[in-house]
Amino acid sequence: MRAQERERFSLDCTVVRSFRAKRTLAVIISSLQRQAVSICVVLCLWSCIPTPCAHAQVDFKLSSDDRWVAPEDADPNSPGSQLHQAQMALVRGDAARAYNLAAGWLDRHPANPLRAHALLLKADAMLAQGDEYKALYDYEELIRNYPGSDVFVTALQREFQIAKAYANGLRRKFFNTFRWLNADEEAQEILIRVQERLPGSQLAEQAGMELADFYFRKRDLQLASDAYDLFVQNYPRSKQVEKARLRLIYTLLAAYKGPLYDARGLFEASARLKELQALDPVTAQRVGADALIVRIYESEASKLLSEAAWYDRQDDPISAELYIRRLVEKYPKSIAALLALREIPQLYAKLPPLVAKSTPDYQTLRKEMLGLDWDQAAPRADELKPAPTGAPQENSMPGETPPPAAPAPPIPSSP
Repeated sequence: MRAQERERFSLDCTVVRSFRAKRTLAVIISSLQRQAVSICVVLCLWSCIPTPCAHAQVDFKLSSDDRWVAPEDADPNSPGSQLHQAQMALVRGDAARAYNLAAGWLDRHPANPLRAHALLLKADAMLAQGDEYKALYDYEELIRNYPGSDVFVTALQREFQIAKAYANGLRRKFFNTFRWLNADEEAQEILIRVQERLPGSQLAEQAGMELADFYFRKRDLQLASDAYDLFVQNYPRSKQVEKARLRLIYTLLAAYKGPLYDARGLFEASARLKELQALDPVTAQRVGADALIVRIYESEASKLLSEAAWYDRQDDPISAELYIRRLVEKYPKSIAALLALREIPQLYAKLPPLVAKSTPDYQTLRKEMLGLDWDQAAPRADELKPAPTGAPQENSMPGETPPPAAPAPPIPSSP
């Protein structure tokens, strides 16, 4: 009997413990619910209390470039709204008012994030009034101090347009009156800076070509050739690279002043022409690259002949013969080589015996190229026979005997 009572008592204790645990959990949940409700009520009451800055809140809008900005009419006295008023004045054509508003804004807000835009607006207002030289100062301040601004490229474009106008003849104002001062130096400086500040861009490409064309128009052939060469190296895929290559060749040829001057430009022009023939045969044929190469060939030979003649006048036959030797070896088909072989017997007679033994076989060359014996005097100009008329032979160079013409077919006899 006692065992049954003990078993029932232990069972009752288990039920009591389970009930107590459930009751405790219910009490805890109820308490948490009451606390949560209290917190929500407090937050709702707190949100309904007006704060001092509630009237200054602004609803931001998403701009076209995915940036949150305040509407223009949010606060008429804000720096952004004031700057917008200056911009609208410039759009309406009132450049003087736009300049005054932008200048005043810059004085009142020296550290505002919109300062770069204000500088651009002020410079644009001066540019609209025809005072582009003073506008360059504000463009330069923007470019130097705010290279990360979204108007950095715009300022460079403005400077490029001013430099382009200066390079094409626009003059600076004299004491803000009439245009009298030359602006070539300013044009060159700006065009170089644009290429340095935005390398590899389309704007830098335009500035490079404009600078090269400026030197070409001014007949500064050395700087023009350097500028065109730099353009070809920096922008090999540009649409204007063909123009740059041709202008480079023309400037190198034009820089050669004659046999008495430096001939380095001729060698460079010859190399550039051969490069053009390999890269663009159609353009090379269109500009007559073969004729230009022949011209360079003759000019280089004339340079050696003039140097030999100078040494001969200085009573230095050894040096003179050295240049003649180089001439007949390197340019055997040139007119200059033929002229040198005409007079070689007189120069050969002045050479020491030891030097004369090491010279080329001028006697054979004279006979093959001129048809003259060593002791035979060259004919004077009035004794020369006129050149035969007719179509020129292919593969014939000066000093080269053209191939004999094919015999005429026999005429059939009449029946």
